Amino acid sequence: MFKKKNENKELIEVKKKADEYLNGWKRAQADYQNLKKQTAQNQVDFVKFANENIILEIIPVLDNFQSAYSAVSKELENNPWVQGIKLIKKQLEDVLTRNGVKTIECLNKEFDPKFHEAVNCKKEDSAKKEKLIICKEISRGYELNGKIIRPSKVEVK
Repeated sequence: MFKKKNENKELIEVKKKADEYLNGWKRAQADYQNLKKQTAQNQVDFVKFANENIILEIIPVLDNFQSAYSAVSKELENNPWVQGIKLIKKQLEDVLTRNGVKTIECLNKEFDPKFHEAVNCKKEDSAKKEKLIICKEISRGYELNGKIIRPSKVEVK
């Protein structure tokens, strides 16, 4: 009888150890599955945002094309050289669009610090207003696959 008690005690201890090892293995499996999911998501994010640096270098070039084109007088709009500049500007916009870049529309919209950076505020009692409205876009803002890569610089009133 004494021997059976020891065997039962040993069996219980072995079962506890086996349960402990099984639970540890299950946790390790769950951790591994979570790691696989996180790694896959990181790869997707990397692909989505891999071009961010080059896009941030292209955007000022596009800004300069837009500034140059907006400075053209009505008389020169049909000039072949001006039309060439317009086509280059359009090509740059198309390249950015194909790569997941969208402009942030802001004119006459409510100011949102997630998307906009206020660089000037018209004095028309703007301190008393709850909602600031964007009255002028100083420089265009852009988002890449839903991530703001450059906020719009705006004037609010």
